[in-house]
Amino acid sequence: MGSVLAASSPNPPPPTSGAAVAPGLTVPPGFGMPSVSSVIPEAAGGQQQEVENPLPNPGAFDECHRKCKEVFPMQMEGVRLVVNKGLSNHFQVNHTVLLSTMGDSTYRFGATYVGKKQTGPAEFFPVMVGDMDNSGSLNAQIIHQVSSSVRSKLAFQTQQNKFVNWQGDAEIRGEDFTATVTLGNPDVLVGSGIVVTHYLQSITPALALGGELVYHRRPGEEGSVVSLVGRYSGSNFIATLTLGSAGAHASYYHRANDQLQLGVEFEASTRMQDTSVSLGYQLDVPKANLLFKGSVDSNWVVGATLEKKLLPLPLSLVLCTFLNHRKNKFQCGFGITIG
Repeated sequence: MGSVLAASSPNPPPPTSGAAVAPGLTVPPGFGMPSVSSVIPEAAGGQQQEVENPLPNPGAFDECHRKCKEVFPMQMEGVRLVVNKGLSNHFQVNHTVLLSTMGDSTYRFGATYVGKKQTGPAEFFPVMVGDMDNSGSLNAQIIHQVSSSVRSKLAFQTQQNKFVNWQGDAEIRGEDFTATVTLGNPDVLVGSGIVVTHYLQSITPALALGGELVYHRRPGEEGSVVSLVGRYSGSNFIATLTLGSAGAHASYYHRANDQLQLGVEFEASTRMQDTSVSLGYQLDVPKANLLFKGSVDSNWVVGATLEKKLLPLPLSLVLCTFLNHRKNKFQCGFGITIG
């Protein structure tokens, strides 16, 4: 619901997997900020009074269901070759070749630049990420840490020589809340655009509540969608529920041990009049450098991915299979990542 580009543009290519590169060469993680230590005042008698620990920052609204979604395998079809090359500590390039039996085969060239401003152990700004395919279509993002609590992002997308989408984000992170405003595809002359606002507040160290407002307008049409979200986090699980006029989305993530993670998702759409339930799991075998993900849903779609890192070589292999029993449709993909 929260991403304007995701709702109005084709899906971007799946992220490449492989060996980690030097710090600062990948897109930084979620907008996390270092915790601020509280000052304990002294009492009149010289003794320190106990002060409750401040509530943690709840993170971004779009990341509420992310932990559960990461357990599920990502669908891939055909053969994919990815070559990553770090040119310096701040700049890297990658080449992606995709050979597909169902769609057009493509080549993509990507580049990532990370600045020298360090805000955390592995966070450097500004960050500029972009990739272009053989038809001239471009996807690009610029992320910058304006201050200790304000972060901005500008993203745009073109198809050949035409602008398709662009959006600007501004995020404010306090000690116990996160507020975000997104403006997408604004056109002052026509009077159209999309505005998305998010707010997430920590109620207790384990409970966070928030909401989302999406407002869109174009000539002869305007409307808004409101959603509420609640997330409860335990020592080894996260339960999240999103309710709104567009439907409902519930997820549950559970870490059984260091090797096994489980995830369950329930989605209901009022517009499509459809509901689905999905079960996914991730099994990590560090001694064998293996990562296995599997999933099954209520539509009888079974999928699995197997990733093998061939250490000490900077090489990883990925095998992906998906089978739709209802439509009797089978998809298989194979990927190689170098670097």
